[in-house]
Amino acid sequence: MSNRNQFEQALRECPVIAILRGVEPDEAIGIGDALYRAGIRIVEVPMNSPQPLESIKRLVGALGEQMVIGAGTVVDRQMVDAVGDAGGQIIVSPNTNENVLARAHILNMVAVPGVMTPTEMFFAAKHGAEYLKLFPADQLGPSFVKAVGATLPDGLNLIAVGGVDETTAPNWLQAGVVGLGCGGSLFKPGDAPKTVYDRAVRIVEATRAMAD
Repeated sequence: MSNRNQFEQALRECPVIAILRGVEPDEAIGIGDALYRAGIRIVEVPMNSPQPLESIKRLVGALGEQMVIGAGTVVDRQMVDAVGDAGGQIIVSPNTNENVLARAHILNMVAVPGVMTPTEMFFAAKHGAEYLKLFPADQLGPSFVKAVGATLPDGLNLIAVGGVDETTAPNWLQAGVVGLGCGGSLFKPGDAPKTVYDRAVRIVEATRAMAD
């Protein structure tokens, strides 16, 4: 199965993407396992975390058969190559860089560029993006998604990132996003796996209640 198909399947199973900013390599597997047991199927390790590539390698080695693993805060082609070498499948960026998109596509990785305006959304689509990271989502709100949704090209999907938690998740899904990037509402550096598991269960349950 291609990385794209795995990513799509994982989003259908659970729309939550866990953002592990600040995770240490030695705790990555424990945190990843807690997220998996809670129902989350996609993990992103931001590149400004301690030894992010090592964390990605360990997550891929332990959970790569069950979860989609990738990197966030990817801002240049060299980072894309490094994440690919570590076994990552997805590339998430805070901005839209056509060079990052092109390199990710060459390596058959799923690129999720950051956007905030309709102009940026159409620019990303022009360069092959199918998924867009709406960031910072909490500064825009679900009503923004409803407003721009009708204008976006078919096959272009929004993922809300920034301020997403168990209380706001249903509103975002109702507005039409296909994914929810959850960072601090799921994980903070030093958190125990049990703490992360409990938070993840609450967020996953909120998304499932919305589906019901």
